[in-house]
Amino acid sequence: VVCSLECAKIEGKRQAEKKLKAETRKMKEELMTHSAWLKKLQVTFNAYIRERDKDKPCISCGRPLTGKFDAGHFYSVGAHPELRFHDDNVHGQCVHCNRDKHGNLLDYAERLPQRIGESAFEALKSLRGMSNKLTVWQIKDLIEVYKLKKKELILNETKNRDNE
Repeated sequence: VVCSLECAKIEGKRQAEKKLKAETRKMKEELMTHSAWLKKLQVTFNAYIRERDKDKPCISCGRPLTGKFDAGHFYSVGAHPELRFHDDNVHGQCVHCNRDKHGNLLDYAERLPQRIGESAFEALKSLRGMSNKLTVWQIKDLIEVYKLKKKELILNETKNRDNE
Protein backbone atom coordinates (compact mmCIF):
# COMPACT_ATOMS: atom_id res chain seq x y z
CA VAL A 1 0.00 0.00 0.00
CA VAL A 2 2.91 2.34 0.70
CA CYS A 3 6.23 2.85 -1.04
CA SER A 4 8.47 3.74 1.89
CA LEU A 5 8.69 4.16 5.63
CA GLU A 6 7.97 7.89 5.23
CA CYS A 7 4.79 7.09 3.21
CA ALA A 8 3.78 4.54 5.84
CA LYS A 9 4.02 7.19 8.57
CA ILE A 10 1.92 9.63 6.54
CA GLU A 11 -0.66 6.96 5.68
CA GLY A 12 -0.85 5.78 9.30
CA LYS A 13 -1.43 9.34 10.48
CA ARG A 14 -4.11 9.88 7.82
CA GLN A 15 -5.92 6.67 8.81
CA ALA A 16 -5.79 7.60 12.51
CA GLU A 17 -7.24 11.07 11.77
CA LYS A 18 -9.97 9.52 9.65
CA LYS A 19 -10.88 7.08 12.44
CA LEU A 20 -10.90 9.87 15.05
CA LYS A 21 -13.21 12.03 12.87
CA ALA A 22 -15.61 9.12 12.42
CA GLU A 23 -15.68 8.40 16.16
CA THR A 24 -16.18 12.10 16.97
CA ARG A 25 -19.04 12.38 14.45
CA LYS A 26 -20.67 9.28 15.94
CA MET A 27 -20.37 10.63 19.50
CA LYS A 28 -21.84 14.01 18.45
CA GLU A 29 -24.78 12.26 16.79
CA GLU A 30 -25.41 10.19 19.92
CA LEU A 31 -25.61 13.41 21.96
CA MET A 32 -28.02 15.16 19.59
CA THR A 33 -31.49 15.84 20.95
CA HIS A 34 -34.76 15.18 19.13
CA SER A 35 -35.10 18.89 18.32
CA ALA A 36 -31.53 19.02 16.99
CA TRP A 37 -32.35 16.14 14.65
CA LEU A 38 -35.51 17.97 13.53
CA LYS A 39 -33.44 21.08 12.75
CA LYS A 40 -31.02 18.98 10.72
CA LEU A 41 -33.93 17.43 8.82
CA GLN A 42 -35.45 20.89 8.23
CA VAL A 43 -32.20 22.13 6.66
CA THR A 44 -31.98 19.05 4.42
CA PHE A 45 -35.65 19.21 3.46
CA ASN A 46 -35.48 22.93 2.66
CA ALA A 47 -32.41 22.35 0.47
CA TYR A 48 -34.35 19.70 -1.46
CA ILE A 49 -37.36 22.04 -1.89
CA ARG A 50 -35.10 24.85 -3.12
CA GLU A 51 -33.48 22.52 -5.63
CA ARG A 52 -36.85 21.15 -6.77
CA ASP A 53 -38.43 24.59 -7.22
CA LYS A 54 -35.47 26.70 -8.37
CA ASP A 55 -36.79 27.04 -11.94
CA LYS A 56 -40.40 27.60 -10.92
CA PRO A 57 -42.06 30.90 -10.01
CA CYS A 58 -42.99 31.90 -6.46
CA ILE A 59 -45.97 29.80 -5.40
CA SER A 60 -47.76 32.91 -4.10
CA CYS A 61 -47.05 35.86 -6.40
CA GLY A 62 -45.82 34.06 -9.53
CA ARG A 63 -42.64 36.12 -9.88
CA PRO A 64 -39.45 34.25 -10.85
CA LEU A 65 -37.47 32.93 -7.89
CA THR A 66 -34.12 34.61 -8.27
CA GLY A 67 -31.30 34.57 -5.77
CA LYS A 68 -32.28 33.57 -2.26
CA PHE A 69 -35.77 32.22 -1.72
CA ASP A 70 -37.61 30.38 1.04
CA ALA A 71 -39.23 26.99 1.30
CA GLY A 72 -42.66 28.29 2.32
CA HIS A 73 -45.25 26.13 4.06
CA PHE A 74 -48.93 26.36 3.08
CA TYR A 75 -50.06 24.86 6.38
CA SER A 76 -47.77 26.36 9.00
CA VAL A 77 -45.43 24.25 11.08
CA GLY A 78 -46.89 25.68 14.29
CA ALA A 79 -50.49 24.83 13.47
CA HIS A 80 -49.84 21.62 11.52
CA PRO A 81 -46.52 20.04 12.53
CA GLU A 82 -47.67 16.78 10.91
CA LEU A 83 -47.28 18.47 7.49
CA ARG A 84 -43.89 20.07 8.19
CA PHE A 85 -42.02 17.68 5.88
CA HIS A 86 -44.74 16.95 3.32
CA ASP A 87 -43.56 17.70 -0.24
CA ASP A 88 -46.97 19.03 -1.34
CA ASN A 89 -47.19 21.44 1.62
CA VAL A 90 -43.89 23.23 0.96
CA HIS A 91 -42.93 25.19 -2.15
CA GLY A 92 -40.44 27.77 -3.32
CA GLN A 93 -41.59 31.19 -2.18
CA CYS A 94 -39.97 34.60 -2.52
CA VAL A 95 -38.74 36.16 0.71
CA HIS A 96 -41.21 39.05 0.28
CA CYS A 97 -44.26 36.74 0.19
CA ASN A 98 -43.07 34.33 2.87
CA ARG A 99 -41.69 36.75 5.44
CA ASP A 100 -43.12 40.18 4.69
CA LYS A 101 -46.60 38.97 3.74
CA HIS A 102 -46.64 36.09 6.25
CA GLY A 103 -46.88 33.47 3.51
CA ASN A 104 -49.28 35.41 1.26
CA LEU A 105 -51.69 32.54 1.90
CA LEU A 106 -54.62 33.74 -0.22
CA ASP A 107 -52.51 33.70 -3.38
CA TYR A 108 -50.75 30.51 -2.21
CA ALA A 109 -54.16 28.80 -1.82
CA GLU A 110 -55.12 29.86 -5.32
CA ARG A 111 -51.95 28.58 -7.00
CA LEU A 112 -51.30 25.43 -4.95
CA PRO A 113 -54.02 23.24 -6.56
CA GLN A 114 -52.73 24.32 -9.98
CA ARG A 115 -49.21 23.23 -9.12
CA ILE A 116 -49.87 19.90 -7.38
CA GLY A 117 -53.27 19.02 -8.83
CA GLU A 118 -56.71 19.14 -7.27
CA SER A 119 -56.63 15.56 -5.97
CA ALA A 120 -53.23 16.04 -4.28
CA PHE A 121 -54.52 19.29 -2.76
CA GLU A 122 -57.57 17.49 -1.34
CA ALA A 123 -55.32 14.71 -0.02
CA LEU A 124 -53.10 17.31 1.66
CA LYS A 125 -56.13 18.92 3.33
CA SER A 126 -57.27 15.52 4.61
CA LEU A 127 -53.92 14.95 6.36
CA ARG A 128 -54.39 17.92 8.69
CA GLY A 129 -54.70 16.98 12.34
CA MET A 130 -53.23 13.49 12.01
CA SER A 131 -50.65 12.69 14.63
CA ASN A 132 -47.17 12.33 13.22
CA LYS A 133 -44.54 12.48 15.97
CA LEU A 134 -41.33 11.37 14.31
CA THR A 135 -38.81 9.22 16.15
CA VAL A 136 -35.10 9.95 15.82
CA TRP A 137 -34.76 6.88 13.57
CA GLN A 138 -37.54 8.16 11.30
CA ILE A 139 -35.89 11.58 11.21
CA LYS A 140 -32.55 10.02 10.25
CA ASP A 141 -34.27 8.04 7.49
CA LEU A 142 -35.98 11.18 6.17
CA ILE A 143 -32.67 13.04 6.14
CA GLU A 144 -31.25 10.33 3.89
CA VAL A 145 -34.40 10.29 1.71
CA TYR A 146 -34.24 14.03 1.05
CA LYS A 147 -30.48 13.98 0.47
CA LEU A 148 -31.05 11.29 -2.17
CA LYS A 149 -34.01 13.13 -3.71
CA LYS A 150 -31.91 16.29 -4.03
CA LYS A 151 -29.03 14.31 -5.53
CA GLU A 152 -31.42 12.73 -8.06
CA LEU A 153 -32.71 16.15 -9.10
CA ILE A 154 -29.16 17.37 -9.66
CA LEU A 155 -28.21 14.24 -11.62
CA ASN A 156 -31.31 14.48 -13.80
CA GLU A 157 -30.62 18.14 -14.48
CA THR A 158 -27.03 17.30 -15.46
CA LYS A 159 -28.20 14.50 -17.77
CA ASN A 160 -30.77 16.76 -19.40
CA ARG A 161 -28.12 19.43 -20.01
CA ASP A 162 -25.74 16.85 -21.48
CA ASN A 163 -28.44 15.53 -23.83
CA GLU A 164 -29.13 19.00 -25.24
